Amino acid sequence: MMQNNLQRNYHLGASISLIALIALCIAWEMVLAPLRPGGSWMVLKVVPLLLPLRGVLKRDNYTLQWSSILILLYFMEGLVRATSDKGLSATLGWVEVALTVIYFFCTILYLRPLKQAAKKLARETIEKAAK
Repeated sequence: MMQNNLQRNYHLGASISLIALIALCIAWEMVLAPLRPGGSWMVLKVVPLLLPLRGVLKRDNYTLQWSSILILLYFMEGLVRATSDKGLSATLGWVEVALTVIYFFCTILYLRPLKQAAKKLARETIEKAAK
């Protein structure tokens, strides 16, 4: 029971942080601190984040796995912009870093019991086959 609540919370954290990251990227590049006044084509960086959205919301384990790797690209981008940009853009970079860290750890912690169960099953199957 406790495990289910934890997994639900981790899934909720991953979903909310992904949606917030999508909203941040759009607002950042269109309104808040675009590279060019009036918005920039950098807003297209949100497209890869849209690919896993449906699977994340539906708790698809495979999507959660590969998107935890994808999110690291946004972590790097946020870190670079947080440390190289000035003003609002640097602050938004730190917000991007925070959202990616939340997403990454929520997905890892959500998937951890599932991975442990799969390893246990594999171990039991090997032991049965060895007898």
